[in-house]
Amino acid sequence: MAKLDVFDIKKAKVGEIEVSDAVFNDDVREYLIHEAVKIQLANRRQGTVAVKNRAAVSGSGKKPFKQKGTGQARQGCSRAPQYPGGGVAFGPQPKTYNLSMNKKARKAALRSALSMLYKKEAITVLNNFELPAVKTKAFVEVLNAFNLDKTLVITDTANLTLELSARNVKNVKVLGPEGLNIFDIMKYQSVVFTEAAVRRVEGALQS
Repeated sequence: MAKLDVFDIKKAKVGEIEVSDAVFNDDVREYLIHEAVKIQLANRRQGTVAVKNRAAVSGSGKKPFKQKGTGQARQGCSRAPQYPGGGVAFGPQPKTYNLSMNKKARKAALRSALSMLYKKEAITVLNNFELPAVKTKAFVEVLNAFNLDKTLVITDTANLTLELSARNVKNVKVLGPEGLNIFDIMKYQSVVFTEAAVRRVEGALQS
């Protein structure tokens, strides 16, 4: 089985853990990663843009002038697009951009992304990530100890002290295991897990 070193927040090694090869040392299937990222970004789109067409703008449906004899082009209604204040022709309307991916493929994509980070040695495991108080400086000192910059932090339980300490740090995001997603894994260059979070992720992603 694959192994990961376990550190404390001062970068002192306190042990190592064996992790599932099926989750952290699997084949990297880039096509699945690409598909999962594409779907996640598509599902973020609201699709609420809209304009008023000729049926939605205010105004009379009465014919502005008679059909023949005026020397002008025939017109049906003052709400037509060519009139000031008329409706927009062929404008955007609300639509859904949602795409779907089956659960098995989604889990496989997450395993591929984690395996890619494992092969790049971009996964750090801490025995815990407890800070004594809400203090951004203390959080940054931990990142600097591990020479981490663009980092996703996965904790096993809700940790308000950690979340508040990290919220003003650029290029850092704190999530629980249930919030782990393919886009954030690919966006950040490294991932920090607590030891318990590793086990929870393993349990969720086992095929």
